[in-house]
Amino acid sequence: QVQLVESGGGLVQPGGSLRLSCAASGIIFRLYVVGWYRQTPGKQRELVAYITSDGRTNYADSVKGRLTISRDNAKNTVALQMNNLKPENTGVYSCNCQMGIQDYWGQGTQVTVSS
Repeated sequence: QVQLVESGGGLVQPGGSLRLSCAASGIIFRLYVVGWYRQTPGKQRELVAYITSDGRTNYADSVKGRLTISRDNAKNTVALQMNNLKPENTGVYSCNCQMGIQDYWGQGTQVTVSS
């Protein structure tokens, strides 16, 4: 059974930092592209960042320079370091693992950026 479990969300003030983590089980994690997505009420889920199986990264323009995605294939985890957070970064952040037609999602973790 495939499981993706996110953690690390919470309430943070503007300018603050959070580190999200996604732990995967039931898949050969190192073969998958892993992405972090953000969803807010009434809007489509948007891709924030992803990392390929060989470690290449890509970011949404709005988060470049503030967010860093990384993976640890030995621990089957991917992290999203979020710095200098802004209110518009608020949302539910979900982890996605994809390889071909195999596509798995976690439940998500809430990030709220507010003073």
